[in-house]
Amino acid sequence: MKQTEALSPERLDWLAARRREGQRIALWRLVLILAFFAFWEICAAAGLIDPFLMSSPSRIAAATLRLARQGNLLPHIVITCMETVAGFLLGTGLGAAIAMLLWWTPRFARVMEPILVVLNSLPKIALGPIFIVWMGPGVGAIIVMGLAVSLITTVLEVYHGFSRTDPDKIRLVECMGGSRRQVFFKVVAPSNLPALVNALKVNVGLSWVGVIVGEYLVSRAGLGYLIVYGGQVFRLDLVMASVIILGALAAVMYLGVVWLEKRITAAMLAA
Repeated sequence: MKQTEALSPERLDWLAARRREGQRIALWRLVLILAFFAFWEICAAAGLIDPFLMSSPSRIAAATLRLARQGNLLPHIVITCMETVAGFLLGTGLGAAIAMLLWWTPRFARVMEPILVVLNSLPKIALGPIFIVWMGPGVGAIIVMGLAVSLITTVLEVYHGFSRTDPDKIRLVECMGGSRRQVFFKVVAPSNLPALVNALKVNVGLSWVGVIVGEYLVSRAGLGYLIVYGGQVFRLDLVMASVIILGALAAVMYLGVVWLEKRITAAMLAA
């Protein structure tokens, strides 16, 4: 059993300084966001911008409260969140599995790598009508759209990390009689947890993009639907409210990934 050593005063001071620096950064972020909205509201009230075309924080807040009172806001948020989380988990899990397969079979990886690069360069929105025909005009097509946007990026990101694992460590395990499976699970996978976390961070944004694009094309509910509807009836306050809610939800999802990264880092340090 490992003995936990007491932290030195210098170490405690360093940790306290890091916490204070993190709090200052968080405070500055909040100040900048509040200043932006205050400037926006002042410009709208002074007539420097057209509130009908550019909206304003007060109009956005009123539109959000109106939707909430009517009971229409939460169902749209829940639907979009469910679709995004499903696409995010499927894209990350399937992408990591394909990356593992590519590492396990180097010849297959050499065949597939340029194909994956080409597929990654395709505009995924062009595939939207195909997904709708395949999956039907429903939630399935939207989830597949979110999956398509994030899948190839995850494969390339994670496989790149796998292929750059320290070769000396791999040779050491192989010299000791380790199998391909043991090399992967004892060396490659633990060494590339940061690469998987980076893929999760990238997928946060990609999953939201894919789902919103899917909702643009086919959905009759969700925040993407509200954005399309608001644009069609020239309710720009509704459009901006939906965009801001999307940004807040994406930030919460990203903070969840950051929390997971800290937990993984702490577990690796304690091991």
